Amino acid sequence: MRAPGTFEVMGVDPKTKARRGRLWTLHGAINTPVFMPVGTQATVKTMMPAELESVGAEIILGNTYHLNIRPGVDVIEKCGGLHRFMGWNRPILTDSGGFQVFSLSGLRKIKPDGVEFSSHVDGAKLFLGPREAMDIQRRLGSDIMMAFDECTHYPCTREYACQAVARTLSWAALCAELHPRNGQLVFGIVQGGEFADLRAQCARELTAMGFDGYAVGGVSVGEPESVMLDAVRNGVLELPVEKPRYLMGVGVMRQMIEAVALGVDMFDCVMPTRYARHGTAITNEKRFAVKNGEYKEDTRPVEEGCECYCCRNFTRAYIRHLLNVHEVLGIRLLTIHNLHRTLGLMNEIRAALDQGVFADFKEEFLEKNKEDR
Repeated sequence: MRAPGTFEVMGVDPKTKARRGRLWTLHGAINTPVFMPVGTQATVKTMMPAELESVGAEIILGNTYHLNIRPGVDVIEKCGGLHRFMGWNRPILTDSGGFQVFSLSGLRKIKPDGVEFSSHVDGAKLFLGPREAMDIQRRLGSDIMMAFDECTHYPCTREYACQAVARTLSWAALCAELHPRNGQLVFGIVQGGEFADLRAQCARELTAMGFDGYAVGGVSVGEPESVMLDAVRNGVLELPVEKPRYLMGVGVMRQMIEAVALGVDMFDCVMPTRYARHGTAITNEKRFAVKNGEYKEDTRPVEEGCECYCCRNFTRAYIRHLLNVHEVLGIRLLTIHNLHRTLGLMNEIRAALDQGVFADFKEEFLEKNKEDR
């Protein structure tokens, strides 16, 4: 067991900036590149912790904003912290709540020390800033805490992006001061919209604050893929190579592979579970709606050759039937498959890096898979 925060770069692809690594936390090691299933409300929707382990999840994500509203940090703390509350003994990363707060554009007021906003649940007046976000995450007991930042949307004027970067850096400095130094890690978040110089400036100033890792935020907010990848490229360039890098909110397979090639180590996205709830399967060839009539008598598994519990035991016809009669088992089985497929991609990427063939793997995958998945 290494000290929490230790990040081992075990290899770098000779043709790209892709890295094979391992990050140590209070609840064990995380092999990178890694995908983190999203458990916003202290659960990855429809999945039991044992099922998450069975599909290969090493770390999951929770959310400060939602958990503080319901059930409340007092309840979770009384139950022994977030890990014990949800029965998950592996690492947890908590988002600071910044993205959720700034999504409430009509219900918030930005102040120097944080954001005043109305709860999306009952309209109650609430306040969240760097002090509050750090305190809540410390009490939740997450392995990785995120600094409170201002997430801008696309398109965003340069003037506003400058203001958001200034606020993000000011709040990040306070988060760095409030680092609990108890084994919990704290990551800073690079903002700057589509402006390369702002991204670079933000990354440099965050690096000087000495965080345990760094994230690229403010992406996958409606911008074209090329703009998103430029933001990643410009954000990562100025980050230290000895620290983990996390791209927030990205789960499209093609985009994750491109980002790994730029030097990204960690990802999260609601896509696998959200697609499952809407009856859509992610496969290694395409994304398709299992609910469609063409699969009514289809005796094949969701994905031929897949070894997940869903595909080893059930047909497309059965999954379609469950979804169309609104049986929750259909969503559960499709969630198992989608997570298995997404986490399986990370296994394949890590194997390609171990074997020194990542560039070839990337080229072949992108050639075969041009659809957003």
